[in-house]
Amino acid sequence: QLVESGGGLVQPGGSLRLSCKASGIIFSNYAMSWYRQAPGKQRELVARVTSSTHYADSVKGRFTISRDNVKSTVYLQMDSLKPEDTAVYYCNAQWWSYDYWGQGTQVTVSS
Repeated sequence: QLVESGGGLVQPGGSLRLSCKASGIIFSNYAMSWYRQAPGKQRELVARVTSSTHYADSVKGRFTISRDNVKSTVYLQMDSLKPEDTAVYYCNAQWWSYDYWGQGTQVTVSS
């Protein structure tokens, strides 16, 4: 089970930190990712962390993904937020054929 938290309403230029707590899996085995889906658009990969990190070009330099294997939690620190970052953000855990999703958390960037 993956449970996201930390979404909300923020002004442009502001920051938010998303968290995703995992349970029922061997967390350290899994690649952990954040995806997002804006209204009318396809779900897209935002960032992924394994032993290294990968970011979508649109968030490089603004977002930081990190994981705490002791707490079985992955984080997404989002800085310099823009209105185009508005979306539902989903946590994903993937290992071989095992693929789990959280329920999503809404992030709205608006003045």
